[in-house]
Amino acid sequence: MREKYIEQRLVKEVKKHGGICPKFIAQGIDGMPDRIILLPEGKMAFAELKTTGKKPRALQLARHRLLRKLGYKVYVIDRIEQIGGVIDEIQSP
Repeated sequence: MREKYIEQRLVKEVKKHGGICPKFIAQGIDGMPDRIILLPEGKMAFAELKTTGKKPRALQLARHRLLRKLGYKVYVIDRIEQIGGVIDEIQSP
């Protein structure tokens, strides 16, 4: 499945849960995740969207490690079926 379609579904599902999912643009810092997921009650995470079966590049993986080291959740989503579980995990205490 194409990355664009998965990304559109993620945005739609986050909205259904009362949140927003803007494009994340970090000027001057390559390899950052595509989207930031902002849910009610201050819940947030980053999402890297990929075409089904594709993997993040080395630089993207390095950025993911940095964000996780800083205490943020980072998800790589390459299938629509993952979206519900990701949202549930972000919302969990």
